[in-house]
Amino acid sequence: MNFDLTDEQRLLRDTVREFARNEVAPVAEELDRTKSFPYEIVAKMADLGLMGIPFPEQYGGGGADILSYALAVEELARIDSSVAITMAAHISLGTTPIYNWGSEEQKNEWLPRLCSGEQLAAFGLTEPEAGSDAGNTKTRAVRDNGDWVINGAKQFITNSGTEISGCVTITAVTGTGDGGPEISNIIVPNGTEGYEVGEAYRKMGWNASDTHPLTFDDARVPESNLLGPEGQGFRQFLQILDGGRIGVAAMSVGVAQGALDEAIKYATERKAFGKSISKFQAIQAKIADISAQLEAARLLTYRAAIEKDRGENFTLTAAQAKLITGRLAVRSTEEAVQIHGGYGFIEEYPVCRFYRDAKILTIGEGTDEVQQMVIARALGC
Repeated sequence: MNFDLTDEQRLLRDTVREFARNEVAPVAEELDRTKSFPYEIVAKMADLGLMGIPFPEQYGGGGADILSYALAVEELARIDSSVAITMAAHISLGTTPIYNWGSEEQKNEWLPRLCSGEQLAAFGLTEPEAGSDAGNTKTRAVRDNGDWVINGAKQFITNSGTEISGCVTITAVTGTGDGGPEISNIIVPNGTEGYEVGEAYRKMGWNASDTHPLTFDDARVPESNLLGPEGQGFRQFLQILDGGRIGVAAMSVGVAQGALDEAIKYATERKAFGKSISKFQAIQAKIADISAQLEAARLLTYRAAIEKDRGENFTLTAAQAKLITGRLAVRSTEEAVQIHGGYGFIEEYPVCRFYRDAKILTIGEGTDEVQQMVIARALGC
């Protein structure tokens, strides 16, 4: 086993780390407080080539591997999760389906503008009655005179309602087979008549990210917007979720690292009973435990990324990484707030934002309970 990053991976990690500290950190609190989408930050990430990291250069991507993508997500989340999820959802959920299953015509139409960051992509899977039970899709798409006519609703869709949102790939029932409804994936461009983006959600965290409900009322798109073979949507989105869990795990590692950074900084500066609180064993124990668990979680996340890069089956590792890193993000941010004491409850301290942002990491891309189910099944249960 080689635990060393390549020169290219280290350069990307260090570049994103510097960018996050210099460009994201100064505005993160204001963006969160005002619930403002970070258009300027996204534009700067696009200039750095971050919006298309793992896609081939022929489509305008960075030509890097999944581990490089995970490193970038981690470094962004170390400073701000809203910025990290904007990039992660765009790459793993929005753009990857088009790259994986799109025709060459679809790739040439969409990937250059998505990889460049000119437009953002979204993925519409979750519905009011189809969350963890993602196969219970109620959205329908029927053929009519060369078009798909779509009716239904989606919810909790990231990157769907910004000024630069380009498209959403949705799951929809397109027919019936021997096993029941057949689900397909269809690209729906923003601005399609009958496709409406609802009012943004009021959320606990990720306040600077974009999240909306979507409705489709006789929305028409060409039949050629079908992504991959008809009826293969269920298999496709399961693969997308597997890959997305690597990104969420990397984000959780970043959040935990950011919380640890802030906890150590505060503990060494804060004095009580005549000395720095970092000298007290109770504080040291919290920091030591988070540090040890964080390193284990990071290595498991990197392993999932490497397995995907190698073309190996990474479903089990990605689910394991997602499960433990999400829980670690919640625990580490809670401990960081505790170390800050009353100041941890004040919004001007980053740990307050980290704490609010962390909880979704045990829910998005499959809840902890879903991860346990995936893991158990992979182990033969």
